[in-house]
Amino acid sequence: MELKWLLCVMLLTLGTLAVQAHDMEDDSDGDDVVDIEDDLDDAIEEMEESKSESSAPPPPPKVTYRVPVPTGEVYFAETFDKGTLDGWILSKAKKDDTDDEIAKYDGKWEVQDMKDTRLPGDKGLVLVTRAKHHAISSKLSKPFVFETKPLIIQYEVNFQNGIECGGAYVKLLSKTPELNLDQFHDKTPYTIMFGPDKCGEDYKLHFIFRHKNPKTGKYEEKHAKRPDADLKNYFTDKKTHLYTLVLNPDNSFEILVDQAVVNSGNLLNDMTPPVNPPREIEDPNDQKPEDWDERPKIPDPDAVKPDDWDEDAPAKIPDENAVKPEGWLDDEPEYVADPDAEKPEDWDEDMDGEWEAPQIANPKCESAPGCGTWQRPMIDNPNYKGKWKPPMIDNVNYQGIWKPRKIPNPDFFEDLEPFKMTPFSAVGLELWSMTSDIFFDNFIICTERAVADEWANDGWGLKKAADGAAEPGVVGQMMAAAEERPWLWVVYILTVALPVFLVVLFCCSGKKQTSAAEYKKTDAPQPDVMNEEKEEEKDKGDKEEEEEEEEETNDEKPEKQKSDADIGSASQEEEEEEEEEEEDRKHASEEEETVNRSPRNRKPRRD
Repeated sequence: MELKWLLCVMLLTLGTLAVQAHDMEDDSDGDDVVDIEDDLDDAIEEMEESKSESSAPPPPPKVTYRVPVPTGEVYFAETFDKGTLDGWILSKAKKDDTDDEIAKYDGKWEVQDMKDTRLPGDKGLVLVTRAKHHAISSKLSKPFVFETKPLIIQYEVNFQNGIECGGAYVKLLSKTPELNLDQFHDKTPYTIMFGPDKCGEDYKLHFIFRHKNPKTGKYEEKHAKRPDADLKNYFTDKKTHLYTLVLNPDNSFEILVDQAVVNSGNLLNDMTPPVNPPREIEDPNDQKPEDWDERPKIPDPDAVKPDDWDEDAPAKIPDENAVKPEGWLDDEPEYVADPDAEKPEDWDEDMDGEWEAPQIANPKCESAPGCGTWQRPMIDNPNYKGKWKPPMIDNVNYQGIWKPRKIPNPDFFEDLEPFKMTPFSAVGLELWSMTSDIFFDNFIICTERAVADEWANDGWGLKKAADGAAEPGVVGQMMAAAEERPWLWVVYILTVALPVFLVVLFCCSGKKQTSAAEYKKTDAPQPDVMNEEKEEEKDKGDKEEEEEEEEETNDEKPEKQKSDADIGSASQEEEEEEEEEEEDRKHASEEEETVNRSPRNRKPRRD
């Protein structure tokens, strides 16, 4: 449990730190200060509060038990809430064809509270001992006669210790002059057997009735088809289950477990063997003729074996192209005596024979491709064809599979009302079980569905309600499972807490807003007022800047014009000066050329 809370606190702490870090990055103004330590303390306090609340769950609603009372006509009703076996008779019989040690019906029955009961005062009949024969029975208030009303039998079973091999079915004992409940045993005639039975991995829910042959007067057991539902859970969950059989005068039937139908059908169509025998049967005296040919294909009598067909050719032949590998050790055996082996000290050559060292693989053969006499490997013989057989052709004399002819069934009868079974006058439990403490409760036999349903609600329904109230919810079951398997906490965190953490991180990690209470404590302006003031100042500053820019622009225009004019005149003067200087340079160069050309400046020529 400490590990659970530690993981939860760590996860919440990580989420809080991530969210606060995100807030600090978004807070560019630096006005909001995040106190992580305080938030962590608050988170831990919240977790402690939730822990204290979860550690003390509210008490489950209390379910008060009341003894069920039948609301209509019933043939039998038993709750065992008186705490005694009054009205029930323990069998003193012995089983036939069984060892005397286990032949007696000496298994114990007691009226007890159910183990771990949540309904004080609700008692039931308990099969106490194991590996013994048990038999107990009780008379109906009046015999049940199958006429125009349905038959409903209903009772509860709880395999408190599970079930290894044994049954929990009931028998409706046929009304006969010979019926003696004091000698109730496995051969006592019954009309219906109904209820759960299990041995090994075979889980059954019996519905068997004994049908009387109207021609011979003999009885034959008819078994209902197996239900399609999976019955295993009813035997293994150690809960109380309600078993109900409904038989209707129209021959239909329903089998219910916990008021849910698990099997249904019709006595005429869904019983094995069928109630009514076939109209025709195969003639037991009919015999197949000697010349009757049942072969659809025969060997071709005209086929001839080819002359080149060699039946003696082997399937495998030595490979003539194979070459012995280099390094093959022909003189070395594959196995040699173990040189390190020693004869046991207790070896008696007279008793055990001459001692020989055990054989081991020749170590010289490990580095060689092989040892011993080299033989060519065998390959498939291309000329092999096997034993020749003629091909098969259709048999022109084929007559089909012979079957004996059909004749009218001398034992045929047609009973269209199998519902009208033998009346019964007692209910009994005749069981063998390898598991003890099988709990039975709230038997009822009646003809009205509403009576049985109300009886079930007052008995089994209360048990179910009490169990449901005491069972933990989904969260409790998850916690209990994690207590047994701590690794489940990792699964819970990844599947439940992590998505919540991500939602908090990405969806609820906006900039932290200061509460109005904090502004009242510090007299600081609230965000709305501060924003308005900042916007007004910004607008005012923008207007002043625009006005200043306009004034500067107006002042610069004439100066710019003047400066442009001055620049123009100055550039014109510079051009004129440059032209004058260029003309002066031209005149000077011309004068220099003129002087150089004059005769006075020429040198005399020497002869």
